[in-house]
Amino acid sequence: MKKIEAIIKPFRLEEVKDALNEVGIAGMTVTEVKGFGRQKGHTEIYRGSEYTVDFLPKVKIEIVLPDNLVDLAVTAISKSAKTGKIGDGKIFVSAIEQALRIRTDEKGDQAL
Repeated sequence: MKKIEAIIKPFRLEEVKDALNEVGIAGMTVTEVKGFGRQKGHTEIYRGSEYTVDFLPKVKIEIVLPDNLVDLAVTAISKSAKTGKIGDGKIFVSAIEQALRIRTDEKGDQAL
């Protein structure tokens, strides 16, 4: 099993969700987060004062999948989240040792 964490622009969430649905992945956890990478935020003027916005709004998607679906999911996220502009985000894949469905006590891939 693998866990995919994707940090994307908020307005691309629906496209990513639809792309994952098309490849048969329906379950995910979505969190609103803030952060910055190479773009280092930007400056804005509010009531005549200039200030720096370091942390930009992003969306974090978390999915745990069987190993055979990981490449499909990564490709779907990458293609649907891409705008070609700075700040498109990142995708991280990590190993998951165990999963347990609390309601039924199913373990491993069956718990997903």
